[in-house]
Parts: sequence; structure tokens; C-alpha cells
Amino acid sequence: MKALWQGAVLAESSDTVVVEGNHYFPAASLRREYFVPSQTRSTCPWKGEASYYTVRVGDQENRDAAWFYPEPKEAAAQIRGRVAFWKGVQVTE
Repeated sequence: MKALWQGAVLAESSDTVVVEGNHYFPAASLRREYFVPSQTRSTCPWKGEASYYTVRVGDQENRDAAWFYPEPKEAAAQIRGRVAFWKGVQVTE
């Protein structure tokens, strides 16, 4: 699977975990030069507190377009150390 935005490959892996229709990529598969930590947080009742990254490609910025659960609840343990995407980021094979 690949995560693409603005012509850049943000992440690529054959080992994604699908939860609620979202592919969670291993954190090690991210091309870190495109990711900027965000202060945004949100809470999911069964997964826990999510943190976000803003994606930056060239002079284009996609605020909070990637998220992860640093300490997921037990029910979501399979996504520990993984990152998912939204806001126009294409996830494709």
C-alpha cells in the first residue's frame, strides 16, 4: 500500500492494518521529511487519544492529515506504532 499526496509518496508498506476502513501504516514506513508534529488531539471511545501530523510537500501543507495513537487502548492494540491518513491523502495499492 502507498499513501500519496501532491505527487509524493508519504508512506509505503505491504504490512498495513485496516481499522474502520483506514489503512494504518507502520511508523517506520513513513518518509519523515514530509511530516510535522501537530498539537491537535482527539479522542476515540475505544481507541484512545489520537495525535496528528501535518503533511508538508514543497510549499503545500495539509494540516492534521495523518494521525496515530501513541498509547492506544487494549481494544486497539493492533494499531500501536502505526499511522493512518485522511484529508485528500490517497491510499492505494
